[in-house]
Amino acid sequence: MNPTVADRRLTPAALIIGLFTGLVIWNLPIPALRGESPEVIEVASFSSAAVGQTIPDGWTPLIFKNIPRQTKYALVKEGDITVVKAESNASASGLTRAVTIDPHEYPIIRWRWKVDHVLLHSDVSRKDGDDYPARLYVTFEYDEKRVSFSKKLKYAAGRAILGDIPIGALNYIWETRTPVGTVVENAYTDFAQMIVIESGPQHVGKWVDEERNVLNDYRMAFGEDPPLINGVAIMTDTDNTKEQVTAYYGDITFSKLPQ
Repeated sequence: MNPTVADRRLTPAALIIGLFTGLVIWNLPIPALRGESPEVIEVASFSSAAVGQTIPDGWTPLIFKNIPRQTKYALVKEGDITVVKAESNASASGLTRAVTIDPHEYPIIRWRWKVDHVLLHSDVSRKDGDDYPARLYVTFEYDEKRVSFSKKLKYAAGRAILGDIPIGALNYIWETRTPVGTVVENAYTDFAQMIVIESGPQHVGKWVDEERNVLNDYRMAFGEDPPLINGVAIMTDTDNTKEQVTAYYGDITFSKLPQ
């Protein structure tokens, strides 16, 4: 498996590029788009994976060519359940997976995570604070029919600089001091919107179950309806702040709204 390589000088934009490149390599089949319609789509079934793997099946490593230190990922036992452990020491890298999911049909994303502490110098408003003990990305494909003329021009300019990129990304993050619920443009690019899910030390050392409505979040963050979801990524990084942190990630699913 060849890792996806991105340039960290364009931090989140580079992540988006790397994630999109990874989408070409892996494609998670979605039965709902072939006539079937399950209630839940399992994007990450880490709990059923073999302990000891560094890369879960179907996932692709995302490596930044200008960052010498990479976050270490491994499947480990946490109690009776297998999860992904991420150890970052002034490092940055992620894991990505390609999907094809309609957020109108499957708007609810659920996952669980745990961190051993928050970062001292994490700051969502600053490029030098763009590190988080845990974050989960959801990226969206470019659908020309859904994009306004002004955004098409902006997207074309972005592609000219960055190459093939999705039209947008939601970043669910564990921040240090920014209030939960804050939505803000990424410090590097407004193609990525940051949503603070956890903040501060209140839940440090505990497994936290998260649930978000991706459809509503995209509308709130970008002011329009989303195209198809084309990727999911997890990432623990401390290359800007030069700190150390350990995080754990559990299974990730998308589901329909309850009837």
